[in-house]
Amino acid sequence: MISPQKPLLRSLSNLIAFQTLISLNLLAGCSTNPNATTSTTTDPVAPTVAQAPALRSPDVVYVPTPQPVVDRMLAIANVNSKDVLYDLGSGDGRIPITAAQKFGIRATGIDINPQRIKEANANAKTAGVTDRVRFLNQDLFQSKFSDATVVTLYLLPELNVKLRPQLLSQLKPGTRIVSHAFDMGDWKPDRTEQVEVNGGSSTIHFWTVPANPPANLRAFQIGQRPVISSQASKSTL
Repeated sequence: MISPQKPLLRSLSNLIAFQTLISLNLLAGCSTNPNATTSTTTDPVAPTVAQAPALRSPDVVYVPTPQPVVDRMLAIANVNSKDVLYDLGSGDGRIPITAAQKFGIRATGIDINPQRIKEANANAKTAGVTDRVRFLNQDLFQSKFSDATVVTLYLLPELNVKLRPQLLSQLKPGTRIVSHAFDMGDWKPDRTEQVEVNGGSSTIHFWTVPANPPANLRAFQIGQRPVISSQASKSTL
Protein backbone atom coordinates (compact mmCIF):
# COMPACT_ATOMS: atom_id res chain seq x y z
CA MET A 1 0.00 0.00 0.00
CA ILE A 2 1.32 3.39 -0.96
CA SER A 3 1.41 5.92 1.85
CA PRO A 4 -0.68 9.05 1.09
CA GLN A 5 2.21 11.16 2.49
CA LYS A 6 4.64 10.17 -0.30
CA PRO A 7 3.11 12.40 -3.07
CA LEU A 8 3.19 15.34 -0.64
CA LEU A 9 6.83 14.71 0.25
CA ARG A 10 7.71 14.34 -3.41
CA SER A 11 6.01 17.68 -4.22
CA LEU A 12 7.84 19.42 -1.39
CA SER A 13 11.18 18.00 -2.59
CA ASN A 14 10.52 19.18 -6.14
CA LEU A 15 9.58 22.67 -4.90
CA ILE A 16 12.75 22.94 -2.79
CA ALA A 17 14.88 21.81 -5.71
CA PHE A 18 13.26 24.35 -8.04
CA GLN A 19 13.77 27.23 -5.60
CA THR A 20 17.41 26.20 -5.10
CA LEU A 21 17.97 26.23 -8.87
CA ILE A 22 16.55 29.74 -9.19
CA SER A 23 18.68 31.01 -6.31
CA LEU A 24 21.85 29.59 -7.87
CA ASN A 25 21.02 31.21 -11.20
CA LEU A 26 20.45 34.60 -9.60
CA LEU A 27 23.68 34.41 -7.66
CA ALA A 28 25.52 33.53 -10.85
CA GLY A 29 24.01 36.54 -12.65
CA CYS A 30 22.02 34.32 -15.02
CA SER A 31 18.54 35.00 -16.34
CA THR A 32 15.65 32.62 -15.94
CA ASN A 33 14.65 33.66 -19.46
CA PRO A 34 16.40 31.23 -21.84
CA ASN A 35 16.36 33.83 -24.61
CA ALA A 36 18.08 36.52 -22.50
CA THR A 37 21.76 37.29 -22.97
CA THR A 38 24.16 37.92 -20.10
CA SER A 39 25.60 41.42 -19.98
CA THR A 40 27.97 43.12 -17.57
CA THR A 41 27.09 46.67 -18.70
CA THR A 42 24.69 48.79 -16.71
CA ASP A 43 21.77 50.38 -18.51
CA PRO A 44 22.24 54.14 -18.76
CA VAL A 45 20.10 56.20 -16.42
CA ALA A 46 17.55 58.31 -18.27
CA PRO A 47 18.39 62.02 -17.97
CA THR A 48 16.14 63.96 -15.64
CA VAL A 49 14.32 67.05 -16.83
CA ALA A 50 15.08 70.10 -14.66
CA GLN A 51 11.95 71.60 -13.15
CA ALA A 52 11.73 75.34 -12.54
CA PRO A 53 11.32 76.02 -8.82
CA ALA A 54 7.88 77.15 -7.78
CA LEU A 55 7.69 80.85 -6.96
CA ARG A 56 6.70 81.89 -3.46
CA SER A 57 3.46 83.64 -2.60
CA PRO A 58 3.18 87.35 -3.43
CA ASP A 59 4.32 89.77 -0.73
CA VAL A 60 1.40 92.15 -1.20
CA VAL A 61 -2.18 92.22 -2.35
CA TYR A 62 -2.28 93.76 -5.82
CA VAL A 63 -3.48 97.38 -5.86
CA PRO A 64 -3.20 99.11 -9.27
CA THR A 65 -1.57 102.51 -9.56
CA PRO A 66 -4.10 105.08 -10.83
CA GLN A 67 -3.37 106.19 -14.38
CA PRO A 68 -2.81 109.86 -13.44
CA VAL A 69 -0.14 108.69 -10.98
CA VAL A 70 1.45 106.51 -13.68
CA ASP A 71 1.65 109.50 -16.02
CA ARG A 72 3.15 111.72 -13.33
CA MET A 73 5.71 109.07 -12.28
CA LEU A 74 6.99 108.89 -15.85
CA ALA A 75 7.07 112.69 -16.07
CA ILE A 76 9.00 113.07 -12.79
CA ALA A 77 11.51 110.44 -14.02
CA ASN A 78 11.88 112.48 -17.22
CA VAL A 79 11.48 109.36 -19.37
CA ASN A 80 12.67 109.78 -22.95
CA SER A 81 12.96 107.62 -26.06
CA LYS A 82 16.44 106.35 -25.11
CA ASP A 83 15.39 104.90 -21.76
CA VAL A 84 14.98 101.28 -20.68
CA LEU A 85 12.33 100.93 -17.99
CA TYR A 86 11.76 98.14 -15.46
CA ASP A 87 8.64 98.02 -13.30
CA LEU A 88 9.22 95.83 -10.24
CA GLY A 89 5.88 94.41 -9.17
CA SER A 90 4.23 95.28 -12.48
CA GLY A 91 0.67 94.06 -11.84
CA ASP A 92 -1.50 94.46 -14.93
CA GLY A 93 1.39 96.10 -16.81
CA ARG A 94 0.05 99.64 -17.02
CA ILE A 95 3.37 101.41 -16.28
CA PRO A 96 5.51 99.56 -18.90
CA ILE A 97 2.66 99.74 -21.43
CA THR A 98 2.16 103.49 -20.90
CA ALA A 99 5.90 104.12 -21.18
CA ALA A 100 6.11 102.16 -24.44
CA GLN A 101 3.06 103.93 -25.88
CA LYS A 102 4.14 107.45 -24.93
CA PHE A 103 7.90 107.28 -25.49
CA GLY A 104 8.46 104.24 -27.72
CA ILE A 105 10.91 102.73 -25.22
CA ARG A 106 11.68 99.13 -24.27
CA ALA A 107 10.04 98.24 -20.97
CA THR A 108 9.97 95.15 -18.77
CA GLY A 109 7.53 94.28 -16.02
CA ILE A 110 8.39 91.74 -13.33
CA ASP A 111 5.73 90.12 -11.17
CA ILE A 112 5.65 86.97 -9.04
CA ASN A 113 1.96 86.31 -9.72
CA PRO A 114 1.34 84.41 -13.00
CA GLN A 115 -2.22 85.75 -13.17
CA ARG A 116 -0.89 89.32 -13.26
CA ILE A 117 1.55 88.34 -16.03
CA LYS A 118 -1.32 86.88 -18.04
CA GLU A 119 -3.32 90.09 -17.65
CA ALA A 120 -0.32 92.27 -18.51
CA ASN A 121 0.42 90.34 -21.71
CA ALA A 122 -3.22 90.63 -22.77
CA ASN A 123 -3.16 94.38 -22.08
CA ALA A 124 0.08 94.80 -24.04
CA LYS A 125 -1.47 92.99 -26.99
CA THR A 126 -4.55 95.22 -26.86
CA ALA A 127 -2.30 98.31 -26.70
CA GLY A 128 -0.21 97.09 -29.64
CA VAL A 129 3.15 97.25 -27.81
CA THR A 130 4.16 93.59 -27.58
CA ASP A 131 7.23 94.37 -29.72
CA ARG A 132 8.54 96.74 -27.04
CA VAL A 133 7.18 95.35 -23.77
CA ARG A 134 7.78 92.04 -22.02
CA PHE A 135 6.58 90.64 -18.70
CA LEU A 136 8.58 88.19 -16.61
CA ASN A 137 7.05 85.87 -14.02
CA GLN A 138 9.87 86.16 -11.48
CA ASP A 139 10.67 86.91 -7.87
CA LEU A 140 11.96 90.48 -8.17
CA PHE A 141 14.46 89.82 -5.36
CA GLN A 142 16.09 87.25 -7.65
CA SER A 143 15.79 89.27 -10.87
CA LYS A 144 18.39 91.08 -12.95
CA PHE A 145 17.64 94.60 -14.15
CA SER A 146 21.09 96.16 -14.50
CA ASP A 147 20.31 97.53 -17.99
CA ALA A 148 17.53 99.75 -16.61
CA THR A 149 17.81 103.52 -16.83
CA VAL A 150 14.44 103.97 -15.07
CA VAL A 151 12.92 101.76 -12.34
CA THR A 152 9.36 102.14 -11.07
CA LEU A 153 7.95 100.69 -7.85
CA TYR A 154 4.73 100.35 -5.93
CA LEU A 155 5.73 98.13 -3.01
CA LEU A 156 5.43 98.25 0.75
CA PRO A 157 8.09 100.34 2.54
CA GLU A 158 9.76 97.30 4.12
CA LEU A 159 10.05 95.71 0.67
CA ASN A 160 11.59 98.91 -0.71
CA VAL A 161 14.20 98.79 2.06
CA LYS A 162 14.82 95.10 1.42
CA LEU A 163 15.26 95.83 -2.28
CA ARG A 164 17.49 98.88 -1.78
CA PRO A 165 20.91 97.07 -1.75
CA GLN A 166 19.94 95.20 -4.89
CA LEU A 167 19.02 98.44 -6.64
CA LEU A 168 22.27 100.12 -5.62
CA SER A 169 24.43 97.14 -6.60
CA GLN A 170 22.81 96.51 -9.99
CA LEU A 171 21.92 99.94 -11.31
CA LYS A 172 24.34 102.35 -12.95
CA PRO A 173 24.92 105.80 -11.44
CA GLY A 174 22.34 108.21 -12.77
CA THR A 175 19.56 105.62 -13.03
CA ARG A 176 16.24 107.12 -11.93
CA ILE A 177 13.94 105.37 -9.46
CA VAL A 178 10.32 106.38 -8.90
CA SER A 179 8.10 104.94 -6.18
CA HIS A 180 4.38 105.35 -5.76
CA ALA A 181 3.43 105.99 -2.12
CA PHE A 182 6.38 104.54 -0.21
CA ASP A 183 9.93 105.64 0.53
CA MET A 184 13.19 103.70 1.13
CA GLY A 185 13.93 104.31 4.76
CA ASP A 186 17.31 106.00 5.30
CA TRP A 187 17.71 106.69 1.58
CA LYS A 188 16.00 110.06 1.38
CA PRO A 189 14.37 110.92 -1.94
CA ASP A 190 15.68 113.68 -4.17
CA ARG A 191 12.12 114.81 -4.67
CA THR A 192 8.65 114.08 -3.28
CA GLU A 193 5.45 115.20 -4.92
CA GLN A 194 1.72 114.90 -4.26
CA VAL A 195 -0.72 114.06 -7.04
CA GLU A 196 -4.44 114.70 -6.74
CA VAL A 197 -6.50 111.68 -7.80
CA ASN A 198 -10.29 111.42 -7.55
CA GLY A 199 -10.51 113.81 -4.65
CA GLY A 200 -7.60 112.15 -2.83
CA SER A 201 -3.83 112.51 -2.87
CA SER A 202 -1.06 110.11 -3.87
CA THR A 203 2.62 110.50 -3.03
CA ILE A 204 5.46 109.99 -5.52
CA HIS A 205 9.11 109.68 -4.43
CA PHE A 206 12.07 110.11 -6.79
CA TRP A 207 15.75 109.10 -6.42
CA THR A 208 18.83 109.14 -8.62
CA VAL A 209 21.36 106.35 -8.06
CA PRO A 210 24.60 107.96 -6.78
CA ALA A 211 28.08 107.06 -8.00
CA ASN A 212 29.20 106.05 -4.50
CA PRO A 213 26.25 105.04 -2.31
CA PRO A 214 27.03 105.33 1.41
CA ALA A 215 27.69 102.08 3.24
CA ASN A 216 24.56 102.31 5.40
CA LEU A 217 22.37 102.19 2.28
CA ARG A 218 24.19 99.18 0.83
CA ALA A 219 24.59 97.19 4.05
CA PHE A 220 21.06 95.91 4.61
CA GLN A 221 20.97 92.15 4.15
CA ILE A 222 17.92 90.09 3.21
CA GLY A 223 16.77 88.41 6.38
CA GLN A 224 17.12 91.45 8.59
CA ARG A 225 13.89 93.01 9.75
CA PRO A 226 13.53 96.61 8.59
CA VAL A 227 11.48 99.25 10.35
CA ILE A 228 7.98 99.28 8.86
CA SER A 229 6.68 102.72 8.03
CA SER A 230 3.33 103.79 9.43
CA GLN A 231 2.41 104.78 5.86
CA ALA A 232 1.85 101.12 4.88
CA SER A 233 -1.61 100.57 3.49
CA LYS A 234 -1.08 97.55 1.25
CA SER A 235 -1.84 94.23 2.94
CA THR A 236 0.88 91.59 3.02
CA LEU A 237 -0.11 88.02 2.22
